[in-house]
Amino acid sequence: MRITDMDFTRFKALTFDVYGTLIDWETGIWNALQPLLSLANREISRDEALETYGEIETRQEAETPSLHYRTLLATVHARLARHWGITAQADLHERFGTSVPDWPAFPDSREALAYLKQHFRLVVLSNVDNQSFAASNRKLGVSFDAVYTAEDIGSYKPDPGNFRFLFDRLKQDLGIQQDEVLHVAQSLFHDHAPAESIGLASVWIDRRFGVEGPGATKRPLAQPKVGGHFPTLAEFAAMHRAADKKH
Repeated sequence: MRITDMDFTRFKALTFDVYGTLIDWETGIWNALQPLLSLANREISRDEALETYGEIETRQEAETPSLHYRTLLATVHARLARHWGITAQADLHERFGTSVPDWPAFPDSREALAYLKQHFRLVVLSNVDNQSFAASNRKLGVSFDAVYTAEDIGSYKPDPGNFRFLFDRLKQDLGIQQDEVLHVAQSLFHDHAPAESIGLASVWIDRRFGVEGPGATKRPLAQPKVGGHFPTLAEFAAMHRAADKKH
């Protein structure tokens, strides 16, 4: 079902992945990697750096699901250094682990969230720690109705336990059922694949939509069955605004 065919009144909550959807994690990671990359004996492109980072972070999350995110980031940074044959001091890894507060918000996030807040409960389900998210949230300028992080849950998405935790807490904390939730996220791997497997309606905010050449989104053979596909959160908010005016 496309988002234009949906009855928005059935949804009481929008649940958000944050990093990649509301916060520009790619730019944040790339900037935070610069001190390490300056020590490399060859040029490492942004695309190579981010792809390698993503692969190592995913493995680390699976291997150490209860590891605090700041510690996990520092561990991933150390593994990246070894992967690239770079000798780096421990304080460089630790500095990377505390870099999340420096990651920028996408320019449309703040205004779009302010609009959506008028119509839905807004909830966070994120692979991050609470302190790091609180710093990011100051850039977003909205008060979320609930925040559930990997630190709270003890595992990282795409572990299905994260979504079970979400539904249990939404029912307990806000009286909201799964069929009243619309999940808004960028990651196919961390969010849309598990959402589809449990029948959770979702919207794909594909920030690289339409990008060609190096750095373009690697498309799956078949796109996930999501409620809609938008290049920005602002366009999703505009779609809701248009649908709201029809009713």
